[in-house]
Amino acid sequence: MLPKFFFILITVLTLLVSLFVNGDSKFSNPHFIGNRSVITHLMEWKYDDIGDECERFLGPYGYGGVQVSPVNEHAIMDGRPWYEWYQPVSYDIHTRSGDEQQFRRMVQRCNKAGVRIYVDIVLNHMTDGQSGLGTNGHHYDGVAMQYPGVPFGPNDFHGHETCPTNDLEIHNYSNRIEARNCRLVGLRDLKQQSEYVKQKQVDFLNHLIDIGVAGFRSDASTHQWPDDLRSIYSRLHNLNNEFFTENSHPFIYHETIYYGGNGINSNEYTSLGRIIEFRFYKEITNVFRNNNQLRWLRNFGTEWGLVPSGDALVMIDSHDLRVGHTGQLGFNINCFEARLLKAATAFMLAWNYGIPRVMSSYFWDQIIRDGKDVNDWVGPPTDQHGNILSVHPNPDMTCNHEWICEHRWREIYNMVKFKLIAGQEPVNNWWDNGDNQIAFSRGNRAFIAINLQKNGNDHDKNLQKRLQTGLPPGIYCDIISGNLINNRCMGKSIQVDKNGLSDIYVGHDEFDAFVAYHIGARVES
Repeated sequence: MLPKFFFILITVLTLLVSLFVNGDSKFSNPHFIGNRSVITHLMEWKYDDIGDECERFLGPYGYGGVQVSPVNEHAIMDGRPWYEWYQPVSYDIHTRSGDEQQFRRMVQRCNKAGVRIYVDIVLNHMTDGQSGLGTNGHHYDGVAMQYPGVPFGPNDFHGHETCPTNDLEIHNYSNRIEARNCRLVGLRDLKQQSEYVKQKQVDFLNHLIDIGVAGFRSDASTHQWPDDLRSIYSRLHNLNNEFFTENSHPFIYHETIYYGGNGINSNEYTSLGRIIEFRFYKEITNVFRNNNQLRWLRNFGTEWGLVPSGDALVMIDSHDLRVGHTGQLGFNINCFEARLLKAATAFMLAWNYGIPRVMSSYFWDQIIRDGKDVNDWVGPPTDQHGNILSVHPNPDMTCNHEWICEHRWREIYNMVKFKLIAGQEPVNNWWDNGDNQIAFSRGNRAFIAINLQKNGNDHDKNLQKRLQTGLPPGIYCDIISGNLINNRCMGKSIQVDKNGLSDIYVGHDEFDAFVAYHIGARVES
């Protein structure tokens, strides 16, 4: 057994780190263990499989947490689309991913592996206008707005007395009343001004907290009044003392789709936790698609109009972005453009801004017609009876069936380690070629170089330069092209001299568009 002072030291270090990296809200601390700082979204995995993954991969490879798809009973829809998870029927913990006992076991296993659990919560609405059964057997009627599994009835939803549109639908997303009191794409909009509705939601969240989750992703926060959310959050329990320090508050991050202009400003929600900074995704995607130059990223962050780092959670891809339900197909970067996705994700993980989240998705047959993916509804891999298939790693660390498992790609999991080793070290030794080649270090602990150059001849498009890495002298393995195994580089390597200089090369047509080195991948002499 480890001595008591070790656990005290870890607690103190975690608290000190939180002072520097978290925002002003008491709901902005993710409660990572030590220097862990990356979340992955295991989209619609079974709970037993998530528990396995925490123990065999996420914990050992330095991930800080898992975002799980909504855990409450949801509608059973024709074809079993992925978005049925976002149509609640009750607040019972019972979905296609498993029941409450399986969920409890997963939370226990992941916490013990050093990996936090964040639940995607859907408080804005219930189902659309259909009727049927939920995943825990409760009947619902969306037309009559009857949800006996809660129970909710017609008086618990916004109607013509609060929604100004004739059909009760949102048409003007910049109109605050319309966006928050009317129906989002037909989904029955809950009246959170009602104390009864609030208390039902508080009870649900507190049940999850008592089980041991670390926090929540708040779906469709833009469509909920901040004061209603504030009232709900004010009644939440502290986190479970079995896994967290006393008086810890849940981590909450909000889906607030804001790109600037006249829309509902995401700043309205930063006092309630962090916001998912969609401007990060948009600007980084714009750069990595060569619509803007890499060199401009030198001061990327608040100087670009983004919220302070301690208020932000950032991403390149998401369950909505991958299929164009948010953003735009052809602009968004997803798993079908692996080289570009890896490079953009690498920058996100190397840059010291916000809490990064890595998407982990599954394959679907993408068919684009008139700018829309006709298969944007396809749910997770299933057997002939509609049961979700289990995820089993292959010997090469990829996943079986049609699970893509981007979080297991070497380039991505090694950049998670890069971020863990870089810690809170500042960005130093910036270099760019005035166009689409950049390099920088994180203090004297880590270094990355990215090449997206498309202009010029083949020689000009290659990044070939003697650069200041900031690293101590020695031989370092490129963690992107291979791992350090038995003190040998399985991929490329560099020699750093006593002044921190090294010859860096990234060919324009290489398998990966970047190289990365850190002090944890130095060959011992």
